[in-house]
Amino acid sequence: MTGLQIVILAIVQGLTEFLPISSSGHLVLVPYLVNWTDQGLAFDVAVHAGSLVAVCAFFRGDIRGLLRGAAQVLGGNMRLPQANMALAIGIGTVPAAIAGLLFASWIEANLRDPLVVMYTLSGYGILMALADRFGKSERVIAGIGIKDAVIIGCAQALSLVPGTSRSGVTITAARVLGFKRQDAARFSFLLSAPVILLAMLFKGFELIAGDEAVPWGQLALGAAVSAIVAYLSIEFFMRFVSRIGLAPFAIYRLALAAVILYVLV
Repeated sequence: MTGLQIVILAIVQGLTEFLPISSSGHLVLVPYLVNWTDQGLAFDVAVHAGSLVAVCAFFRGDIRGLLRGAAQVLGGNMRLPQANMALAIGIGTVPAAIAGLLFASWIEANLRDPLVVMYTLSGYGILMALADRFGKSERVIAGIGIKDAVIIGCAQALSLVPGTSRSGVTITAARVLGFKRQDAARFSFLLSAPVILLAMLFKGFELIAGDEAVPWGQLALGAAVSAIVAYLSIEFFMRFVSRIGLAPFAIYRLALAAVILYVLV
């Protein structure tokens, strides 16, 4: 990969990881549209590391609270809000972790296709718009329960399919459950941290076990660019989601799906 390719793909990853428009879909489409070879496993590990740094840096206060909450859960103290949130994040992570172990390799081999991305972009885009339009916006993140965590976690498992969007499908599920936009986004982003970490570790072990040479300098550049852009992307989304809603992102998804259909036909 050239330096320009690394920077462009890292920017794409950083922009789309936390906006509800699908980072995996864009990382399939960009190389396809400009006739680049697939960026490979090492690059995926690097940009995921950048995304993880961004979400942990932006929500550093929440992350500290979750760590304290996890300690409280392990100590048997389930009554404090931090413990409840840590438990919800833990439970919400399980479906995606199981789905990743069982299906990630098959999905990687069979569903990284522009046609699949077209369907998932448009289908989940419509669902997101409907959920945002008719969601009640009555609940806040402090009131999240086990049932909510299971439902949102199962939705997150669907994001293994390119074009779905982890943040898009989890925010959609939270909006269906009646959470306010900003609270839905906050829980979605916090829920993404352990899943990104698990995916990064899983791919990292594959990389270490392989015999492919690792271009550490290029990976460091990709991780750094991804982290900076992802941080700014989170800041933008959290600042404006209550005002602009999810409709602009749904419209973008449908427009991009239309472009893909035009190119394929």
